Amino acid sequence: MWRIWRLYDPLRALAIQGVFLFSLAALIHLILLSTNKYNWLDGPQARPVAGQNAPMPAPTPK
Repeated sequence: MWRIWRLYDPLRALAIQGVFLFSLAALIHLILLSTNKYNWLDGPQARPVAGQNAPMPAPTPK
């Protein structure tokens, strides 16, 4: 194990690992915030879905 640390600077390796883990955590949090189910800031928002069983629009008078 000590030979690995002779190849890499421990301070630089830990700094790079910290930056990588922080960016990974930020990416995961942003992905979760963009979903409707896991958005803990705005909460779940019910969006009406126009599906196949949507009612017909009212006829316009002529």
